[in-house]
Amino acid sequence: MSHVTYKIVEHDGGWAYTVDGVFSEPFATHAAALAAARRVAAEQRVPGRTEAIEYETADGKWHTETAAGNDRPETNVEDKA
Repeated sequence: MSHVTYKIVEHDGGWAYTVDGVFSEPFATHAAALAAARRVAAEQRVPGRTEAIEYETADGKWHTETAAGNDRPETNVEDKA
C-alpha cells in the first residue's frame, strides 16, 4: 500500500499544504491550511469505484490502467509549525 504525506508550509505570503513538491492553493492562515490538508488526507482514504484511468508520462506516452476503488493509500498530515 502506498503512503502520502501532506506537509503544512509557508507559501506565497500565506500557508499551503504540499505533497511531493506540489503546492495546494494558498490559505490565509495556518489553521485553514491544516484543516484543508486534514480534509483531503481523509478523503483520499475513502474507497471509490473501480475505474479505467488515462495519464501521460513525462516522456509524452499515454497509458491506460484500471484503478481499483479499494486501493487507497495511507495518509498523514505533517505540521512542524
